[in-house]
Amino acid sequence: MRKKLLEKVEKVKSHPAAKESLSKIKPKKTFWSLLGVALFFVVPEVVALIWGTDIKAWTQSHLAEPLTLDQEYRYKAIEMLFTEPSYLNLILGIVLFVWAFY
Repeated sequence: MRKKLLEKVEKVKSHPAAKESLSKIKPKKTFWSLLGVALFFVVPEVVALIWGTDIKAWTQSHLAEPLTLDQEYRYKAIEMLFTEPSYLNLILGIVLFVWAFY
């Protein structure tokens, strides 16, 4: 089973159409692509690792006050985004950096 799967993977890797489609979807090495990967994958997770408890305390203190519904949603969104780091996003960002450079 494993041998068959490896043979199929090798067949797909050596197929010219597969090589062409992979080269088309590979991100270009531009300033904007690297900045986008950093801002959307790496920076929020690093902020969550370093200041997650402080951000949670700050949002909880504001949520204790009476707020409008949209303000409450904003504070809850900030709390969800920055209090628990997602190692999956961090790994995905690092993989995208490696893929962009090689």
